Amino acid sequence: MTPAFEVRTTAHFDRDFRGLLRQHRELVSRYARIIGILQTDPYNRTFSHPIKKLEGVAAGNGQYRIRAGRFRFRYDIEETVVYLKTCELRREGTYR
Repeated sequence: MTPAFEVRTTAHFDRDFRGLLRQHRELVSRYARIIGILQTDPYNRTFSHPIKKLEGVAAGNGQYRIRAGRFRFRYDIEETVVYLKTCELRREGTYR
């Protein structure tokens, strides 16, 4: 079965990903899981994934965020293409 959405990465995402990958090898397995989710349900219509639409963020700036452990992936959706914008590591003091 062909996935409903195509997932592409930006140059900024690639830089972020490579930087995090040097210190966090578990990122590979989490990334593979995230790609599978985004290919089938990037809008989270099933409400079964840790996806959130960010308020006050314009299209093109990573309107959606998906969590994978301590990692956060921000992405945009244009028709049937999902563009991964950033990959970040959530630190302990992020939300304090």
